[in-house]
Amino acid sequence: MTEHGTPGEPRFLVDPYLDWVEKEGLPVVEDFCVDLNAVETRPWARLGADGAFVHMLGRGDFISIFLLDVPPGGKTLQQRHLYEEVFYVLSGHGTVVIEDAKGRSHSFEWGPRSLFALPLNAPYRFFNGSGRERARIASTNNLCMMIKALRNERFIFDNPFAFPEREGKDGYFAGEGEAVPTHGGRKMWETNFVPDLSSFKLNQWSARGAGSANMVFMLAEGTMHAHVSEMSVGTYKKAHRHGPDFHVCIVTGQGYSLFWHEGEDLKRYDWHEGCVFAPTNMIWHQHFNTRGEPVRYLATAYGSSRYPFSDEKRRIKLGVDVSVKKGGAQIEYTDQDPRVHRIFLEELRKNGVQCRMGEFLDERMLLGERV
Repeated sequence: MTEHGTPGEPRFLVDPYLDWVEKEGLPVVEDFCVDLNAVETRPWARLGADGAFVHMLGRGDFISIFLLDVPPGGKTLQQRHLYEEVFYVLSGHGTVVIEDAKGRSHSFEWGPRSLFALPLNAPYRFFNGSGRERARIASTNNLCMMIKALRNERFIFDNPFAFPEREGKDGYFAGEGEAVPTHGGRKMWETNFVPDLSSFKLNQWSARGAGSANMVFMLAEGTMHAHVSEMSVGTYKKAHRHGPDFHVCIVTGQGYSLFWHEGEDLKRYDWHEGCVFAPTNMIWHQHFNTRGEPVRYLATAYGSSRYPFSDEKRRIKLGVDVSVKKGGAQIEYTDQDPRVHRIFLEELRKNGVQCRMGEFLDERMLLGERV
């Protein structure tokens, strides 16, 4: 029974977010892995552009994805709302204009692989800078949580309350930022806008995998998490697991991921730039670069490094690179199923790529051989 059920009938197990989605009248895609470049969009009256909803099977209760297509030379209607969004540009070029709590306008130009977040409830509009091509933008946001909790659209979409503490420094709207410390001697990048995730300088993080690099972002002083990770050529990450809602979008490169629950067989999903997947609750997963260029992927979730929101997210951030044998959430290479490395070698052979795992550890261990 939905919230808009037949009058007089009992109402129970209501999902206000799905009721809202149905009322918006857009296409809805629900799957484990989705190519965001291929999703159909339709006119979205609320935004004055085209849109779609993407509901990953592992999205959990806090976040989901909106797709937005701004037509050539077009613009959106002005928006403001009491939910957080992290925007990732899949294609196209344009500008966003934001109004801060003092009524000042800020603008910046975005393009393919740009990442940004806007201060909570700040008015904004998107403008497509091309007269020929659409601009496609993915929004990972927590409206599903907010509308379930508040159940009042007017409060969420028509509320004048300002959050100046979310704006950050003026330079943050221009792509400036600063490295700030987190735990374990690591740092995150605090900003509102990253012009190009494919060229942003990352920090080495060998504990998560051979040749692995990473950067966590603190965007618009928000509760939405975002990080980008890189796998160098001929390598793969260590397997790990966590709760739902981590949405992983491929920024560059091609490869595949393996997923499995304890006692179940491996399941494989191949991906390329623009694909997104969200591991379901506590499923083991492991990512592999199979081509001759580095792979970068963007992961978004609810619960940032500064504001983890829940005890579960706090535990994940402290244990993501710690072996399960020590109470963490990671399988070390020496403990993984030998089939994992054999599958990887076969895929590299097909693509004519040389394995580089032997540069980081004795490769015989990965094949289950005695050393």
